[in-house]
Amino acid sequence: MPEFLDLHGKTTKALRALAEAAMQRHGLHLGQNLLLAALWERDGRAPGEIAAALRVTTPTVVKMADRMTKAGLLARRRDDREAERRRMEEKVTAGLTERERESLLSALGKIHRTASELMGRESGEAGAVGG
Repeated sequence: MPEFLDLHGKTTKALRALAEAAMQRHGLHLGQNLLLAALWERDGRAPGEIAAALRVTTPTVVKMADRMTKAGLLARRRDDREAERRRMEEKVTAGLTERERESLLSALGKIHRTASELMGRESGEAGAVGG
């Protein structure tokens, strides 16, 4: 049934062009409407949440949001949970000097890198053993 496939392809292209033209009238590009729809559904979502909902990468959402913010189509704001997290971090490290905080972060960074490398090796080994 090649006529169906041809007609389906042409219809899809026509609908996409129509949708893109409608979005451009509002200063949007194809795909940005999906970001707005995700925020309309639940405002205040983090980029990672939106990326998961749209099945794209977080950097894609961040780049899209940055462009939309510059164009005045989107207003970004800091997540209140981040501020609370920062206050908690300040409280639990209040007894440390600045130098101790820097040393702690440096040591934790090294531990994280080593643990991540070990996890990568172990998952590679497991894959090799499992076939």
